[in-house]
Amino acid sequence: MNLDLVIFDCDGVLVDSEVISCRAHAATLTRHGYPITEEQVLHRFLGVSEREAREAIERETGRKLPDDFEDQIKVATLKFYAGDLKAIAGVADAIAAIDLPKCVASSGVPEKIRHGLECAGLYAQLSPHIFSAVQVKHGKPAPDLFLYAANKMGAAPERCLVIEDSVSGVTGAVAAGMTVLGFHGGSHCLPGHWEKLRDAGAALLFDDMRELPGMVLRVGAMAVPS
Repeated sequence: MNLDLVIFDCDGVLVDSEVISCRAHAATLTRHGYPITEEQVLHRFLGVSEREAREAIERETGRKLPDDFEDQIKVATLKFYAGDLKAIAGVADAIAAIDLPKCVASSGVPEKIRHGLECAGLYAQLSPHIFSAVQVKHGKPAPDLFLYAANKMGAAPERCLVIEDSVSGVTGAVAAGMTVLGFHGGSHCLPGHWEKLRDAGAALLFDDMRELPGMVLRVGAMAVPS
């Protein structure tokens, strides 16, 4: 095996949460005078950290959002999670079948990541190796979070495999020198989403988590780039 680590994104890869997160984000922005739909949030900010989404809105409007804006989004998201959140179909079995070290690298804040994984019954499988964009200076699409996770796990970037569902995530992982599998099986993935992941640099694409263990073996058998 030419792999030492598998890095999972969380939202849209482990938990089917992107639509829920976008609903909470849209409701919070709209309440603060920036009318936006959950579909628009999905299009603009999929895979982007809440901090960087906030900064983009503030640059666009020329005014500051409340200091506790991210906390307000978190409260709204967790409220929706309690009733609506589910794991991506087949992901628990896929994780169990991959005989390699694994971790999570997510744009979400730690409390949101943990709550989502707990609601979906996945936290015990992946804890304590869970990393958040708040731990690095620049979130996705920068490579910082992926490099941070690899360093913490003791793996060289070129021997890491990343599972991502967003263009920003694929872009960041590729920039980190890692191989990326693009997952397009979440409820938020519209027709043609796989093409965006491919164009961003995903090496292989899939929409069924039952395929993942075999794909990991395929990638692990490939020669490591020199």
